[in-house]
Amino acid sequence: MRTTALALTLLALATAAVVYAASEAPVPAATQAAAPASPLLDHSFRRLHGAETLNLRERYAGQPLLIVNTASHCGYTGQFKELEAIHQRYRAQGLKVLGFSSDDFNQEADNEAKAANVCFVNFGVTFDMFAPIHVRGGDAHPLFRELARQSQAPRWNFHKYVVDRQGKVVASFESAVKPDAPEVLAALERAIAGAR
Repeated sequence: MRTTALALTLLALATAAVVYAASEAPVPAATQAAAPASPLLDHSFRRLHGAETLNLRERYAGQPLLIVNTASHCGYTGQFKELEAIHQRYRAQGLKVLGFSSDDFNQEADNEAKAANVCFVNFGVTFDMFAPIHVRGGDAHPLFRELARQSQAPRWNFHKYVVDRQGKVVASFESAVKPDAPEVLAALERAIAGAR
């Protein structure tokens, strides 16, 4: 009888310890129910010059993002270099850089192979780049309509949006602002430090 009572007491203590530990553990951002999921990530896109399609919610939910509309033959195309440096600098902290090719400003290569060559060969881009879409006006893809709703529509190539872990735009920067400008880095670091 005494052994059974002792065993039951030890079991109760172990169960209480597990319940306490679970209540103290941080809840992953993907499972937090404090706010409804942002519609920003409810889309799938094909990779630039590839067949693979990525679902944004499956791949990026709970991660801070830097979203940029890009073009291969623009005065700002050299920003691919800084975007790649940001990707390398912050990827271990969870930041994802997403490039969306677009010809809305008539400066994209005339085919995806050429656009991919500019990104991947000329600038060594390793972050995710996606096939061309519309980013402004009535034909804008719903992703860019949502970015514009939360912030502003891009007025040119290489407009940069900083998105927090909850899928909200927390900062946006015009094309002329370099990706490694102090104000962009500060916004990225705030998004990275946000609630997990």
